[in-house]
Amino acid sequence: MPLDDATTPLADRRIPAGGDFLSAEELAGLTPAELLRRVRALVPLIAAKAGEAERLRRPVDEVWSALRKAGFFYQFVPKRFGGMETDFDSFIDVGAAIGEACASTAWVATFCAEHNWILSHFPMETQEALWGGDFPYIVAPATTAPPGVAKPVEGGYRVTGRWKWGTGVMHADWVFANTLVQHEGQPISPMMVLVPAGQAVVLDTWHMDGMAGTGSNDIVLEDVFVPSAYAAPNLTRSGRGRAKRDYENPIYGAPMLPFLAMSASIPALGAARGMVKAHRERLANHVRLGSASSQAEKPAAQIRLAKAETMVRNAELLIRDAGRQILALSEISEPEQTPQRLAVRAQIAHAVAICRDAGIVLAEGAGSGVHALDQAFQRHLRDIMVVSTHVVFDLDVAFELHGRGLIGLPPNSMLT
Repeated sequence: MPLDDATTPLADRRIPAGGDFLSAEELAGLTPAELLRRVRALVPLIAAKAGEAERLRRPVDEVWSALRKAGFFYQFVPKRFGGMETDFDSFIDVGAAIGEACASTAWVATFCAEHNWILSHFPMETQEALWGGDFPYIVAPATTAPPGVAKPVEGGYRVTGRWKWGTGVMHADWVFANTLVQHEGQPISPMMVLVPAGQAVVLDTWHMDGMAGTGSNDIVLEDVFVPSAYAAPNLTRSGRGRAKRDYENPIYGAPMLPFLAMSASIPALGAARGMVKAHRERLANHVRLGSASSQAEKPAAQIRLAKAETMVRNAELLIRDAGRQILALSEISEPEQTPQRLAVRAQIAHAVAICRDAGIVLAEGAGSGVHALDQAFQRHLRDIMVVSTHVVFDLDVAFELHGRGLIGLPPNSMLT
């Protein structure tokens, strides 16, 4: 993939000016219940701006600013630095509330909140410089594919690469980027680097039929110097990295991929809830051509609504249970952890598939009117369809890996 593409315009991103972080007094009163109250109060605004986010192909500035002021991005900042160390159920609560209004905004917000957890795996001097300095939380994409190249030099690395799927980059102050590095006499190994967003070039590449408002554009770094303290080679898939040693809370020992999958499932859950709500409200006034009564009086419509609502509730139970299992995995070492980790991933992928299928159940009986572009229903449906294609939700891969674990075979994929 070429780094310098003169035919692709630059994205119109918004690097935060800063200065809008919560005061110590405000943070002291920020509980999960209070954050949920604040986010629910923002739902009408988020819903009203969802169409604009889709047209802009990024979160709306007004909405993003409101989420910052609400304290959304402190959730996985350690308490040592004034953060919340929130629990997974509370994280699901606030993320799904946003997703009911706009899945794109929820996707970016939940990822950027979760990516502060990634910073907890970096050297303590880096955490102190950021969380203890000018960045009480960071907003950063964590791009992994295709990996860039980190060349060891005195004091750090020179990093070059072009990454896809840069969720969060449109309002980022920092950028996480996955690289491959080879130290003399050692094999090539993965390493995550952290660079100021101003050192990255963001290309306007995000043109999608769903999740269009995420602004997940391509990110380019070309021969950027990264100090050693801003590189983390020990982001272990099992959660046995630096953060588990530095912090007592089990969330910091969570295995990476299941945590990522759980975070990514939250917007799908919210969007599925939004579809159920929109369909329920529509039924009372929806009269099909040739019928003298509303759809709400039709047994078939009632059955579809009940089936979809039950499916979404079941998906939520699976996602919340996965959160509890992820915390339990933080206490299990390899090799015992691997098959259990794969089982959790399969469970989350199954939950997202249920959300997608619930949306289809509703759409098949909703009529043509819901597909008008001013209807939230059709946006939710398109968003869920795109979310379900994320690599961590590939059901064939997830179930194959889980099945191999059940019969004692090793994984045949790097995504474990």
